[in-house]
Amino acid sequence: MKLITFEKDGRELAGVLSRNERFVLPVSSLGLPYESMQELICGLTAAERQLLSDAAAGQDGQGLPVESVRLLAPIPCPAQDVICLGINYMDHADEASRYKADAFGGERPYPIYFSKRVNRAVADHEPIPAHENLVDSLDYECELAVIIGRDTKNVSEEEAADCIFGYTILNDVSARNVQTRHKQWYFGKSLDGFTPMGPCILTDDEVAFPPKLSVRSRVNGELRQNSTTELLIFGVAHVISELSSGMTLKAGTIIATGTPAGVGMGFTPPRFLHPGDVVECSIEGIGSLTNPVH
Repeated sequence: MKLITFEKDGRELAGVLSRNERFVLPVSSLGLPYESMQELICGLTAAERQLLSDAAAGQDGQGLPVESVRLLAPIPCPAQDVICLGINYMDHADEASRYKADAFGGERPYPIYFSKRVNRAVADHEPIPAHENLVDSLDYECELAVIIGRDTKNVSEEEAADCIFGYTILNDVSARNVQTRHKQWYFGKSLDGFTPMGPCILTDDEVAFPPKLSVRSRVNGELRQNSTTELLIFGVAHVISELSSGMTLKAGTIIATGTPAGVGMGFTPPRFLHPGDVVECSIEGIGSLTNPVH
């Protein structure tokens, strides 16, 4: 099933989409004590999950028409920074090294982890700010994001799938000049509006594990990225197991798994974003996340 966060009459609510995606049913209308997505992720029981799944299958023609609500990012204000993987597709490693070898080159026997500050995630169709006073090389990165479903510590790779609540799309928007100037990536990845996310969370039971999903991005309708999560260098199970060996991954934690080749810095000359451009990130089964640059 697909879960969303939406705004209706000034309230932010968690909801479940009908199978035809034309209607949304507020979770609280089913008698469940969860208004926000964070509350839902932390508290949902197996029986309550089944109730939501049944509602999604049977609510066609019921609930609120999707066009009557304002869609928000599925987790509008994450409780903690997003955990990101850098250079986690081999073809992206090659293009990044060509762009700036001193920042992106070298051997990587272990995953590259960094975090991304998110004051408020950008929803589908909301704008990405260009920050033209600071940024001269605005870039896009379509990524599969994993949502952790329970507090997770010291799990094996074999146990990792049981810790996942679902998946969403995350555009890891990046200011390349800021990112490379500071020799680490936090500031250049964390400007306000640099985390478009959505349009929904696809629950884990809808995706075979490990996920093998197509990943694509388009800029102004032109296909830029076209890959699959089968090509991840470090897979989801490895990442969850390794991170949880030294830190507790709280329920609701978002892990962005990295981006394939085709980002703006990978072209010669680079093809960065400018105001007026429209970026569409698509992942098989989840949908599309579309954002204009302002």
